[in-house]
Amino acid sequence: MKKTMTTTAGNPISDNQNSITAGERGPVLMQDYQLIEKLAHQNRERIPERVVHANGSAAYGKLVITEDISKYTKAKVLQKSEETKLLLRFSTVAGERGAADAERDVRGFALKFYTKEGNWDLVGNNTPVFFVRDAYKFPDFIHTQKRHPQTNLRSNTAAWDFWSLSPESLHQVTILMSNRGLPKSYRHINGYGSHTYSLINEKNERFWVKFHFKTMQGIETITDKEAEEIVGKDRESNQRDLFENINQGNYPKWSFEIQIMTEEEALACSFNPFDLTKVWPHSDYPMIKVGELTLNENPKNYFNEVEQASFSPSNVVAGIGFSPDKMLQARIFSYPDAHRYRVGTHYEMLPVNRPIVDVKTYHADGAMNYDQKDISDAYYEPNSFDGPVEDKAFEEPALKIEDTYAKRYDHRESNDDFSQPRALFNLMNENEKEQLFGNIARAMDGVPLNIINRQLELFGKIDKAYKMGVKKALGI
Repeated sequence: MKKTMTTTAGNPISDNQNSITAGERGPVLMQDYQLIEKLAHQNRERIPERVVHANGSAAYGKLVITEDISKYTKAKVLQKSEETKLLLRFSTVAGERGAADAERDVRGFALKFYTKEGNWDLVGNNTPVFFVRDAYKFPDFIHTQKRHPQTNLRSNTAAWDFWSLSPESLHQVTILMSNRGLPKSYRHINGYGSHTYSLINEKNERFWVKFHFKTMQGIETITDKEAEEIVGKDRESNQRDLFENINQGNYPKWSFEIQIMTEEEALACSFNPFDLTKVWPHSDYPMIKVGELTLNENPKNYFNEVEQASFSPSNVVAGIGFSPDKMLQARIFSYPDAHRYRVGTHYEMLPVNRPIVDVKTYHADGAMNYDQKDISDAYYEPNSFDGPVEDKAFEEPALKIEDTYAKRYDHRESNDDFSQPRALFNLMNENEKEQLFGNIARAMDGVPLNIINRQLELFGKIDKAYKMGVKKALGI
């Protein structure tokens, strides 16, 4: 029985040979998180506070699917009657660890679902939109929310200077400055995936989707004056409220709902449906009930289970995918990279981040690698020793981008790998060829015969004399 290779999140890999490019000879796309994962892990094979969303609270719970949406997705986690354990972390965006909870700010709403197909992370906010639509501007925006480099004080001037020069921020600024910018508690906010994602069904049809979690406690907010009074008495007001309510058995709940847009509808849409500063009008794309989310368990150790909890939109399962959203594309890279820096190279080995499925990768060594793998000769890929392999069954449909497709193009299919080595071989005189044959034979000392024979066949495709010369030098 073959073993399917996976990402560190336990998600099966369909192709471990070819990166995703825009066209056969086009550039590599940032959404190729499997490529990024491999390169980033390699860079760290030889460990601070989150840059944003540093101050947060979390709880475990469950997602129960009550409706049938199988016509949109094959993801097992979204099939009717499925029940999945989850971790939900709430946070403020700008404040450092220890900052007051009752501040006017966007609230993070980050979910980790421990599914039977690997982890699915949905990293969103309590708002359906954001301040910028291109990640190129994200570091600039966050600088305005942090402290002035000289005074070390938060600067209203910096925030409003940036916003006044960035009209795309108007939607989010209006929400932030409304009563929803100061929630009464984490229990009284909605959660949104915010980005546009893909749902893919058994027919390999793609639908664009928006994820919504509507609080069943109702939206409740406080005023600036009320917030000042709360902060003066309790800087951890939201943390206290969440922990105590769950501890008392008053489990908060959210209604899980989605919006769906077909690929044809997206092409005809009057605005860019992948723009993070825009919402999809409910009148055009109505809400569809999916299930219910409940929080029912407090973490036992804050540092282990909340501070080290690491969420990334790159963690998806079969049946859930990405979109051309520029901010999402960048977050696919930046979140795991931040975790590797902040927590450690093998952060997904930690219990709070570890998927409930077997993880089968070829990542090696590096900080925090406490996994004891079976001794094997299969520590690279491809190999001849029954190591984990790719599985084309998990390949997504190609994504059309104008007049080309984003997919994993087979780099061997249209390439001639023999004529140039043949030309080089033919330039060699007889003495040089004999040296070549001998060098190869000595380098093959101890190599199994089946591997030697496979290599000889490749040499034969260059030139029969090449194959026979090595064979003779090997004495076979």
